[in-house]
Amino acid sequence: MVLWVLRALFVLLMGAVSFLAIANDPQQSQYGFVLMVASLAFAAVLVIVDVVLTRKSLAALSGAFLGLVVGMVFAFALGLIVDMIVGVFFQVSKSEQGYTEIAPMVEAIKLMLGIVCCFVTISLVLQTKDDFRFVVPYVEFARQTRGARPLILDTSVIIDGRIADICDTRIIDSAIIIPRFVLQELQTIADSADKLKRNRGRRGLDMLNKLQTNDKVEIRISDTRLPSIDEDEDVDQKLVALAKKLDGRVVTNDYNLNKIAQIRGVDVININDLANALKPVVMPGETLTVRIIKPGEEPGQGVGYLEDGTMVVAEACRERLNEEVTLTVTSVLQTSAGRMIFGRPEGVALAPRRPRGRP
Repeated sequence: MVLWVLRALFVLLMGAVSFLAIANDPQQSQYGFVLMVASLAFAAVLVIVDVVLTRKSLAALSGAFLGLVVGMVFAFALGLIVDMIVGVFFQVSKSEQGYTEIAPMVEAIKLMLGIVCCFVTISLVLQTKDDFRFVVPYVEFARQTRGARPLILDTSVIIDGRIADICDTRIIDSAIIIPRFVLQELQTIADSADKLKRNRGRRGLDMLNKLQTNDKVEIRISDTRLPSIDEDEDVDQKLVALAKKLDGRVVTNDYNLNKIAQIRGVDVININDLANALKPVVMPGETLTVRIIKPGEEPGQGVGYLEDGTMVVAEACRERLNEEVTLTVTSVLQTSAGRMIFGRPEGVALAPRRPRGRP
């Protein structure tokens, strides 16, 4: 609402200024209508541009302003040099009568030099603003990371979807950055001819939309350029380079990316490791309830699963398929595939096992 009031005030002020210019110079009243229409049209165009360009970058604006100032300084210096060249080679100065003959050409040259200087400096600053570190303290384009380091998501963790549920818990107070090349990879997967890949890509886009509409975390789309990385490099290399540039941490569940990032000295948060760390700790002697869904490998065993996917092997429960049983934990085994829990029903004594390989 405040922005719209500001825009309306801007248009009214432009019209008022043109009206005052007409009122103060009645001799030019024949051009007054044209001046007022032109000023109002110019103001309307600026308002439309301001409304259409919803994504604005303070760093880009600062870069353009700095480039304009530097370009004007260079243009002024080159203008003095042009005047000196004219005075030396044409033996004429601004105060002499002969200068009026070449004045239009000299002014045109100075104007063109000014335009060239402004264009070159603005273009140079905008293309290299992320690498700028100024001599003047506290003046820089690339924002330094203060407080929590940003989290950079890769494609696999977005498709996985668990990161969206983690964000709902409000446990994440860092900014979440989604690189533009990750979005492009998601779009490529979603447009794949393979049905499985297409479904995965669409799920990733749905999860991305869920993240962007979540007001509990800060989501940013990064267009940061990586001069040291070619455009043809794979996404993993770009993610690692971006994490080093932004001093961030990569969030993934890709084993290969995890190893590459560790070799490059980049911190990684693996969603699978996080899920394993959050699984409940069960000690021998405790009780738990589980539904037996299939027979086990050993005689009399039944197998069930906890809500987090942990396998539970229940002794003497083969005959109790599709039933919920209360087990006393006898042992816990941690393997590379996950955690396994062994237990037996309360009040049931285990029969001695016959050693394998003996009759």
